[in-house]
Amino acid sequence: MFVLAAAWALGAEDFSSLKVEQLATGFPGAEGPVWSREGYLLFSDFSTSILHRYDPGKGVTVFRKDTNGGNGNTFDRQGRLYTCEYQSRRVVRILKDGRIETIADRWNGKRLNAPNDIVIRRDGHIYFTDPLFTPLAERELDFYGVYHISPDGKMDLITQPKGRPNGIAMSPDGKILYVANTDERNVRAYDVDNQGKATNERVLIPNLPGGPDGMRTDMKGNLLITARGIAVYSAKGESLGVIPVPENPRNCAFGDKDLRMLYITGQKSLFRVRLETPGSIQY
Repeated sequence: MFVLAAAWALGAEDFSSLKVEQLATGFPGAEGPVWSREGYLLFSDFSTSILHRYDPGKGVTVFRKDTNGGNGNTFDRQGRLYTCEYQSRRVVRILKDGRIETIADRWNGKRLNAPNDIVIRRDGHIYFTDPLFTPLAERELDFYGVYHISPDGKMDLITQPKGRPNGIAMSPDGKILYVANTDERNVRAYDVDNQGKATNERVLIPNLPGGPDGMRTDMKGNLLITARGIAVYSAKGESLGVIPVPENPRNCAFGDKDLRMLYITGQKSLFRVRLETPGSIQY
C-alpha cells in the first residue's frame, strides 16, 4: 500500500502530514469518481467500459459493464446515476431498476462530440461538458460545448470555448458553475440563476500548472482541481497549495459519511486522502 506524506496549508488550516493512500491499481482509464449516499464509491475505467465500485474496507468490485466508454458520473437527489458515455456520445441516466435513459445525445439534430463530465444542482438542473479528446471520423459538431438541461428536459448551449472543456463543478450554494478548460489551462466561472441559466462568464483561475481535468468544491467554496496534483484554490481564485499525488490525477470526489475523504483517480490507480474541510455535493 502506497502512502505519501504532503505538507501544505489551506487557508488558516495547516496540514503538515497529509497522507495520500493508494487503494487499488490496474485501471488504465480510471475516471469519474462519485460517492453514493449508500456508502460506496463508483469510478469509471473508460478503457475497458467498466464502472467499478469501491467499498471502504472491502475493496473494488465490478458495478456495471458495457458503459460505452463511461467517463464522468454523478447522482441526482433521487439517487439515480448519470454517466457521460464518450463512445456512444451521449449522457445517460441509470434508473434503480437498471433501465437506461438517454438524457442528451444531440444538439440541433447533430450528434454530440464526446460528453466528458457532469454536475447536477440540487433542484435538478444538469450541466455537462462536451469536448473531444480522441479522433472522431464522423464528427458532426464543429465546436466544443458546455450544456445545460433544465428539469423539464429543455437543453441549451452555455458556451463554445476555444479549448476543450473538461471538469465541471458547482459552488456549495449552487449559484456559481465552474468549468475547467484543459487546453487553455484555466477555470472559468458562471453565475447561475434560479432558472438554471448560466451567465457572466469570466476566467477565475488562469495559468494552471498543467491542463486541468476534473474538480470538486468543498464546503468553504474552495476548488480542488486535478492538475499535476490536486491544486487548491479559493472561491476568489487564490492559490492555496497543492496536494501531491503519486500519479497524475484525472479526477476526484469527496466521500465517506462525513465527506472529508477525497478520493482521487490517477492514471491507473485509486487513491484517497483525508481532509479537514468536508466536501460539497449537490445530492
